[in-house]
Amino acid sequence: MRLFAASGDRAKAGQPAVRVTRSVVVAAPRDAVWERVTAPAGINHELRPLLSMQMPVGYRHATIATVPVGEWLGKAPLLLGGVLPIEYDDLRLIEVTQPVRFHERSRMRTASVWEHRRELEALTENLTRVTDQLTVVPRLSITAGVLRAFVGALFEHRHRRLRHHFNTQRKLRLGPEAC
Repeated sequence: MRLFAASGDRAKAGQPAVRVTRSVVVAAPRDAVWERVTAPAGINHELRPLLSMQMPVGYRHATIATVPVGEWLGKAPLLLGGVLPIEYDDLRLIEVTQPVRFHERSRMRTASVWEHRRELEALTENLTRVTDQLTVVPRLSITAGVLRAFVGALFEHRHRRLRHHFNTQRKLRLGPEAC
């Protein structure tokens, strides 16, 4: 486990924090899910077709296993429909415990804090629960309601995409009658 104590980037007192938690169970072993959800291709598959995310320069082909923990990695542009830049994620990983969890604490144009914890729980050999906990501190408190709705909908979308990906993979391995 690699751990970094986050300091110097606390939200200002009185800023409303948006908290969203979503879980999904997928038909795959935890190691396979970890490999998928921590690689740029897997992240972008979850986001599409709504968004895509380019990794910061120097980390375009990196995985969570190869990036430094506790360091700012740079700005990752978020592209609406994969083409129009609408936001960025100034990425920093705080903790990585493979293949169990990661904790990202970043900054965005619209949020002074974007905190994302993703945990993978092996329910059986071939079933994994993915839980995402998000805490977002908007730069403008008036946007808290919109951010809560957007983040909730975005992670519901991401979880649908994850479930579909792994269910499709299972059908390919076992045949449609096994699902």
